[in-house]
Amino acid sequence: MSNTNVLPLIEPEPAAAAAPCCPPLTERPFSADEAETAARMFKALGDPVRLRLFSAVASHEGGEACVCDISDVGVSQPTVSHHLKKLKEAGLLTSERRGTWVYYRVEPSVLAAMGKLLAFGPAAA
Repeated sequence: MSNTNVLPLIEPEPAAAAAPCCPPLTERPFSADEAETAARMFKALGDPVRLRLFSAVASHEGGEACVCDISDVGVSQPTVSHHLKKLKEAGLLTSERRGTWVYYRVEPSVLAAMGKLLAFGPAAA
């Protein structure tokens, strides 16, 4: 007889929760909550260093990047960490710690939502 216990699996939080939730601009006017969400996203991307970091993560091989691979953006490491934190708070990045390094990724749902938000289509009648 064994004294081992089986530990339950912990399911990760759904990635879709990180996606901006706004309709296309041409569909209808934003609600106050939708405008707040979109503004937070655009504000985070409005800084050139943050935009470079977001682009570096999004375009990195494998869809994720270690902070050690993307920190060469002309600012100090603490400043890189600050900007990555702001991108996470805006729902644009997710992260996972592996040992001493943190890996960042842009969830596909985030890029899809951003593309949908800015897609040009016929305005609602």
